[in-house]
Amino acid sequence: MNKPVSGKQTATMVNGFDASRLGSLPERERKLIERRQALLGPSYRLFYETPVHVTRAEGVWLYGPDGEAYLDAYNNVPSVGHCHPHVTQAIARQAAELNTHTRYLGEQILDYSERLLATFPAELDRVMYTCTGSEAVDLALRLARYYTGGTGIIITENAYHGVTTSAAEISPSLGPNMPLGQHVLTVPAPDTYRADGRDVGMALAQDVAKAIAHFRRRGITPAAFIADGIFSTDGIFSDPVGFLQPVAGLLKDEGVLYIADEVQPGFGRLGSHMWGFVRHGVTPDIVVMGKPMGNGMPIAAAVMTSEIQERFGQDIRYFNTFGANNVSIAAASAVLDVIENEGLMQNAAATGDYMLAGMRKLQETFAAIGDVRGIGLFLGLEFVTDRQSRAPDGALALKVVNALRDRRVLISASGKEGNVLKIRPPLPFSRDNADVFLGALEEVLSEIA
Repeated sequence: MNKPVSGKQTATMVNGFDASRLGSLPERERKLIERRQALLGPSYRLFYETPVHVTRAEGVWLYGPDGEAYLDAYNNVPSVGHCHPHVTQAIARQAAELNTHTRYLGEQILDYSERLLATFPAELDRVMYTCTGSEAVDLALRLARYYTGGTGIIITENAYHGVTTSAAEISPSLGPNMPLGQHVLTVPAPDTYRADGRDVGMALAQDVAKAIAHFRRRGITPAAFIADGIFSTDGIFSDPVGFLQPVAGLLKDEGVLYIADEVQPGFGRLGSHMWGFVRHGVTPDIVVMGKPMGNGMPIAAAVMTSEIQERFGQDIRYFNTFGANNVSIAAASAVLDVIENEGLMQNAAATGDYMLAGMRKLQETFAAIGDVRGIGLFLGLEFVTDRQSRAPDGALALKVVNALRDRRVLISASGKEGNVLKIRPPLPFSRDNADVFLGALEEVLSEIA
């Protein structure tokens, strides 16, 4: 039997609670954690040196048991805001009327599917529903392998795509104790901060071409390249616009499918477009999305070309018992209403620009800030030991994340070294909320950077 890699670093996650600190916590929280450990086991991780205890939420705020308010600058799943009344009312109405599977006729799923597919390029004209983003990724891999007859999958070096067996095998960010699949190859993410003038789009395409050649030299047919358009766990890389075009062109020429993982950047989060891949002027073969689709309700989907879906669907029966159930579809439809009616894409663009400007101003003062990047409400701030070497400073990032938590502002970290602040608030995050975040960040940096 192979023994897992030992060591504290591999046993925890970026910004994870260290269970050895349990005795330092207040009794109420300590007892909760002890119950978690006894009932849920060690795989369930908590954020922060001092875990956050929440009992309710509204908009961009989470509230503790004593009424204390935490500004949420991290959670993308409640995409239109925690407990949005239009969404919760739609859920309640539908739950009181009907909630069943998709093997009965009904207009609700068809109406929503037409609305959803209208947000995509015309070539992407079929949708298949699941309950989670991980399931959607799993389904996308099945589709790609069946369509191409291949098994090889190409991913970026610190990608995260989900927790099913197939999705975990293409998620190196889960750590060395979770082995990658035997027919999985990694390529570097398009890191413009360390590109030294190189065209990151061409570099990515060249690396993917080498991976394709590596597969074929060993008798393995490549099936797909999968990436999210913001490279969220690799360190948040958004620019230059269009850098995905060379790899998309290569994949088309090579007969390898391009799967766009839009679980995190999708549904208007980047501000400029509904979907992250559209910003780069490319059209994938398959697109996956997750629970932001229903503001946290269990609904997700894969969208693909009819050619891919027809080949799979004619030969293989697919059914997900409660994928696209009535209540989840009602929530998803309400989410589209809110994004449209409240101008949340426009808000993401405007607030994101304001936050970028504020963080770049802080960069002028604090030498530890090596880079500020992102688009819309998906932003990254990278810490380095010094700007000349650009050596990652994950320890500082972790200190900042926890110091912000102590000021009741919630974010997390990203990147292979955990040195990039991951700032990804619900879409209603306003300029006033941004001022709270920027003020707290400046205070923290003045104290510890």
